[in-house]
Amino acid sequence: MTSAADLASLAALLADETRAAICLALLDGRAWTAGELAAHARVAPSTATAHLHRLVNGGLLVERRQGRHRYVQLADPTVAQLIEDLAGRLTRRPDPPRGLRAVTASEALRRGRTCYDHLAGRLGVAVTDAMTGAGLLDVSGGFALTASGRAWLTGPVEIRAEQLRPGGRPLVRGCLDWTERRQHLAGRAGAALCTAFLDRGWVVRIGSGRAVRLTSSGEAALRDLLGLTDLVASAPGRP
Repeated sequence: MTSAADLASLAALLADETRAAICLALLDGRAWTAGELAAHARVAPSTATAHLHRLVNGGLLVERRQGRHRYVQLADPTVAQLIEDLAGRLTRRPDPPRGLRAVTASEALRRGRTCYDHLAGRLGVAVTDAMTGAGLLDVSGGFALTASGRAWLTGPVEIRAEQLRPGGRPLVRGCLDWTERRQHLAGRAGAALCTAFLDRGWVVRIGSGRAVRLTSSGEAALRDLLGLTDLVASAPGRP
C-alpha cells in the first residue's frame, strides 16, 4: 500500500525546475547523455549529473551504457504518461514576451510532436479524431481498437501483427494532450503508428527535439487513408 511518504518522495523528484526540464526533454522517447541534458537545462554538467542520480534512484529514469558512453531515458511509458498527465493538469498561462526563435519552437510543438513514442499535438489529435470518425477506434467507453482498426493498421499502414499482440502495455489508451487539452492515441498501437509514420517519411523530426512536421507524402497518405484534408496549412515549409 502506498504511503504518504512514498507519494511525497515521488512528487519531490519533479519539484525542481532542472529535473522537470530533464524529464520533459526525455519525453521525445530517445536516450540522452548527461552533457546533452545539462546543455538543454542550462546547468553545469556536475549539476545535471546530481539530478540524474536522483531521478534514476527514484525510478523515473534508467541508465544505459554503450562503450564509454552513458545514456539516460525515461524508465518506461508509464513515466511518460505521468509527466504528460501532470502537464495536462496545468492551467495555461499567457506566454511572456519571447524571441522569434522561442515562439517558432513553441508553435512547432503544438503543431506536432512525439509524446514519448506516439504522436501528439494538433497532428496527433487530428489523426485520433479521424480514426474515431472512420470507426477504427471506439472511444465510447474508453479507448478500444475495433476489428476494422486492427485490419487498417496491419493492412494499409503495414504494421506487423505481432506489434499488436497482447502484452504488458495496453494496446490502446487515451493520453491527454497538454497543448490541445484533448486525448490522442497512445499505447502499443499509438507507438507502432508513430514508428510507421516516421519510417515512411510521412512525418519528420524538426532538429533534435520532440517537434515533428508532416511532409507532402504524409499529407497525401493521411488524405488517402483517413480523409484528412485540413492539415496542409498547419505544416508550412514541408519538403
